[in-house]
Amino acid sequence: MLATAIPIIGREVRTASRRPMDALSALLFFVVVGSVFPLAVGPDAALLAAIGPGVVWVAALLAVMISLHRLFLPDLEDGVLEQLLLSPRSLAGIVGARVAAHWLVSCLPLVAVAPLMGLQFGLAAPAIGVLLLSLLLGTPTLVLLGALGAALTLGLRGNVLLALIVLPMCVPVLIFGSGAVAASQQGLPADPHLSLLGACLLVAACLCPWAVGAALRLAME
Repeated sequence: MLATAIPIIGREVRTASRRPMDALSALLFFVVVGSVFPLAVGPDAALLAAIGPGVVWVAALLAVMISLHRLFLPDLEDGVLEQLLLSPRSLAGIVGARVAAHWLVSCLPLVAVAPLMGLQFGLAAPAIGVLLLSLLLGTPTLVLLGALGAALTLGLRGNVLLALIVLPMCVPVLIFGSGAVAASQQGLPADPHLSLLGACLLVAACLCPWAVGAALRLAME
């Protein structure tokens, strides 16, 4: 698995370095959406702190969504996807490596700037720490679920169907992620919400690569 993952991840990172705006589009969207809300709501500190966790998580979900169409489409257009399907290596391992590379390129910068977004909404330091941890657990799950939607809609024009497939599956992650931060703000333990996020990640990591591989084979037939 490691021998399969390292070349694929390295290739994706090199591709992203040659097209930085494609890789940073999700980050820019996340920052813009998160910054507009405080301007629209006003300077009410209590209100900003109350809506902050939900706004940050919704912005993260939408930022992940706008980058999903690039997950397999370039490989389909240049014929790399056919070679991957014919490879003797595990297709689930290849899919897992692609998802990991996509998360590193598109989502890790988003997670890195999330504490600044939390400060913008007036979140306390413990709540910002929980926000960072929840995004580290939740965004890989969003990408895994999004990869399944991207594989099922591969080759179709427009992203509306992709959003309709992926968004309902992401609702639990959104609820648990924002709920963890809200619980921290109220002085309650965030461990139950974080444990549920971890469980969602484990289930998605076990099931989604095989499901995505099957969907890719169907899309190429």
